[in-house]
Amino acid sequence: MRVAVVKNQNHNGVINRFGQPCPEEYWQDGSIETVIAALQQGGHETLLCEGDKGLLTSLEQFMPPDLQARPSGMVFNLAEGIQGECRCIHVPAMLEMAGVPYTGSSPLGHALTVDKVITKRLLRDCGVPTPNFRVMRRGTESTGDLRFPVVVKPRLEDCSLGLQLVHEPAQLRQAVEAIVAQYKQDALVEEYIDGREIAVALLGNEELDVLPLVEQDFGELEPRVFTWEMKAMVVAAPPPVCPAQIDGGLATVLRDISVAAFRACQCRDYARVDLRIDSSGKPFVLEINPLPGLGTTGFFALAARAAGHSYSSLINRILDSAHSRCFGVGIR
Repeated sequence: MRVAVVKNQNHNGVINRFGQPCPEEYWQDGSIETVIAALQQGGHETLLCEGDKGLLTSLEQFMPPDLQARPSGMVFNLAEGIQGECRCIHVPAMLEMAGVPYTGSSPLGHALTVDKVITKRLLRDCGVPTPNFRVMRRGTESTGDLRFPVVVKPRLEDCSLGLQLVHEPAQLRQAVEAIVAQYKQDALVEEYIDGREIAVALLGNEELDVLPLVEQDFGELEPRVFTWEMKAMVVAAPPPVCPAQIDGGLATVLRDISVAAFRACQCRDYARVDLRIDSSGKPFVLEINPLPGLGTTGFFALAARAAGHSYSSLINRILDSAHSRCFGVGIR
């Protein structure tokens, strides 16, 4: 099958430079070449495309419709977007409009998860525990019953961009003002959960495969926060542990609330749920990532290996999940 891998590597393919740009420090996990190689190992013809204004022309040339107007290929979507609000929805929306099937969540699913405030409200509505929070624009708003320390981060970014740990109310205004000034968006202020950090990788749609749990073991590191610098390997992070050593009852709870979070936020094909477990053993969902990093050393690949997948079988399983969702059958 023809599979176009769509990524944003060059941010020049726009009509105008207008709106909030993708942050310059946005982390790229380097998975493009390995994803392409894995798809080729699965027997697919591949093309790497930029997720910009020329995307649909490239796709129409690579995968023209057959005589029955059935799509002759699929997109493996790795595009984070170029500029504007909710950048990650732009490529899926273009593909929906053009009638091109693709991996991963719909524009709705991406929009629900990129907005951390909407995510948390959806989770609460479904009974999924998430830390208490406030949305702030000035830093002088009432904190209500929030308990310090708190985590302050941009409402619409990921990869821990702009994340700050604030210990005292007197520090809050400066932290919020820094978020608003740099990212031009509200700040999410939520209670810091001091405890174990767990990532849960999920594969599939109607029947979800919950992969072995991954723990980011901080050891003696302080503060116990998985920062952008660690994710981008600018500074060393303690190695993750997979499978995480968690007793059976709690592991079942983590799996169940991760599946509930996946469903609540309209995720598709694959996603990663990040949680914290406090000192009393209570879990809290921090975020859901419908476009998790697929680098060979990342959490998702680590969990897949622990489940018995090779890297190639993981990538082709994601593609097959999307194909089954779109056409009712797996790839033959």
